[in-house]
Amino acid sequence: MNLQEAKFQYLLRLGDSNLIIGHRLSEWCGAGPILEEDIALINIALDFVGNATALLTYAAEVEGKGRTEDDLAFLRGEREFRNLLMTEQPNGDYAATIARQFLYDVYTFYLYEALKSSKDETIAALAVKSHKEITYHLRHTTEWMYRLGNGTEESHERMQTALNDLWMFTNEFFDMDEVDALLIKEGVAADLEKIRTQWETRVKEVIAEATLQIPTTNFKQKGSREGKHSEHLGFLLAEMQSVHRSFPGAQW
Repeated sequence: MNLQEAKFQYLLRLGDSNLIIGHRLSEWCGAGPILEEDIALINIALDFVGNATALLTYAAEVEGKGRTEDDLAFLRGEREFRNLLMTEQPNGDYAATIARQFLYDVYTFYLYEALKSSKDETIAALAVKSHKEITYHLRHTTEWMYRLGNGTEESHERMQTALNDLWMFTNEFFDMDEVDALLIKEGVAADLEKIRTQWETRVKEVIAEATLQIPTTNFKQKGSREGKHSEHLGFLLAEMQSVHRSFPGAQW
């Protein structure tokens, strides 16, 4: 694998994860628990999709095969996507959405903080912009972790159940392979082992403050690096890609 191929795969991992989780959040449009949250979630979804657009645009440029960000988003199949498994998990109830977003937000907060120092100027610039947005995302989900964890007996139980159900997807955040090894050596990518330490510290602090418990499961689910996904991604893509595939090449 050469540097160009590694960088393309890395950009897909970043861009796909934000695209898919952005689409998941968009499903809350008109269905939020309160009007303020309905608007907040959609704005956060737009941040993720905007970040994904920039990353996939750069990925298409790095690939150099004439594809665009739209081609990458709407004309790839399930096995070609490299998004983290966490991002494709269904919204569930509001506690499940908050738990998913919190775990992912902590990860992206430290990831993009590290990527601000990338030797790839485009990645570094995108990280600087995105980190400002992620700082808000993390503050928002942290506040809801406290509110639901320290709320009623039911809200506490639902939040703990959500953490228990999603915990098996967290270890994949920190998987590294030859792509990471090459790009870390070149100063392009972030060392995920360092981010794991930061992530674990922040997550444990918030979970404790929310009077919740760290899940004890040792089961670890992974596979997105090789395009292996849960059953949920295929249904998500069928919906997300339907208009583009029905009217290929259409200009709006």
